[in-house]
Amino acid sequence: MPVILDNLLAVRHAAMDLLARREHGRVELARKLRQRGASDEHIDTALDRLGEEGLLSEARYLESFVSYRARSGHGPLRIREELVQRGLARADVDQALRDSGIDWREALRETWQRKFAGELPRDVRERARQGRFLGYRGYPMDLVGQLLRGAGDE
Repeated sequence: MPVILDNLLAVRHAAMDLLARREHGRVELARKLRQRGASDEHIDTALDRLGEEGLLSEARYLESFVSYRARSGHGPLRIREELVQRGLARADVDQALRDSGIDWREALRETWQRKFAGELPRDVRERARQGRFLGYRGYPMDLVGQLLRGAGDE
């Protein structure tokens, strides 16, 4: 039986249930609550209150998302785009990427090792294939080029 989100308490409980599963950004959480039938007025009030109480934190969400996606082998360009598409400010996203402490060159190397077993490309076609994969994962092409030329070994 679906829960009816027609009052502030019901919206708050639904938001807290979602936050208990994982961190959410404000825009994403509002979208999910709206899909469940909550009014914008109730959503804004509930999310403001959760933010004041420290239960909803954009900074915590950014940190969690960046860390999770980096561990999954994604690079900073793709992570940035995913977060901006989720409604977060580009400046906040850029700051979170800088504050993450992730060595993107090392993350690139690990992703490449997992996918290609550390085999440098033998020809142009293989180089393009590896480059496309790493570029799609969100790594800057200058770092990808250095890695595939073997310049990342020093």
